[in-house]
Amino acid sequence: MADVENRVPENVAGDYYVDDQCIACGICVGEAPDNFEMGGDYAYVYKQPENEAEKTACESALEACPVDAIGSDG
Repeated sequence: MADVENRVPENVAGDYYVDDQCIACGICVGEAPDNFEMGGDYAYVYKQPENEAEKTACESALEACPVDAIGSDG
């Protein structure tokens, strides 16, 4: 499970985040390209969801993450 204390610094403030367990597989970017982006060695949330479609996509990314590196405090 993702740990808010280990958020990667590129995450924008908000409910969704990626922590340092990320293995840069890119699944989150595929599931929610409007919200996740790849950095060098990991993904991060570059924009919090602004509507139900984006929130659904972020939830899909969270569920699909193979290492549980995506968290939501919402």
